[in-house]
Amino acid sequence: MNKIVIAIDGYSGCGKSSTAKEVAKRLGFTYIDSGAMYRAAALHFLNENLSPLDSEDVFEGLKSLRISFQFNPVSQLQETYLNGVNVEKEIRSMRVAERVSEVATVKEVRVALVAQQQELGRKKGVVMDGRDIGSVVFPEAELKLFMTADVETRARRRQLELLEKGEKASLEEIKLNLETRDQVDSSRSESPLIKVPDAVEIDTSNLTFSQQVDQIIDLVHNVTLK
Repeated sequence: MNKIVIAIDGYSGCGKSSTAKEVAKRLGFTYIDSGAMYRAAALHFLNENLSPLDSEDVFEGLKSLRISFQFNPVSQLQETYLNGVNVEKEIRSMRVAERVSEVATVKEVRVALVAQQQELGRKKGVVMDGRDIGSVVFPEAELKLFMTADVETRARRRQLELLEKGEKASLEEIKLNLETRDQVDSSRSESPLIKVPDAVEIDTSNLTFSQQVDQIIDLVHNVTLK
């Protein structure tokens, strides 16, 4: 199979990351979690008590921001490191979720992380998910997907994900967080969440995990056979 770039965009909680990981695993591609990079940046700003609204704080934050990924042979997952420290669990917390969209709206942050993402995908054979992958990071990607699901479904999925990590949050609290992030992500001036014209839309509201993965694998085969 030819190595291609698979760009997956969509709303928070619609299954982008888990689906992208499994697609990459089945294809033997590299998975790059752009959302984890923005979450790590948000955690960094929180830990350093820096405001993404202050230009001097942004400069200081980016100067000391180093994000990397390492494969964990035990969990069989690629995990996120912030300045050499494994933060995979911490970046999935509600504390970070409530701040990530604010940090992601900052132009300087996006420019810095997009450059890192493009370098990671230069050799192709990658699956990357996020908000602006098909529109900004990899506009020439051979396959672009836009994943969505209704907010009730997304909230239930996110609640289950948090519970599995030992964190409790009400369904209403999660729905509010998702709706706020949707609004911020779609209306920000820098690289807003959009469905590019050549993206294939996949509504996961009534799909099982296996069904959405199989659907994408079929699309990949169609592209690589052309």
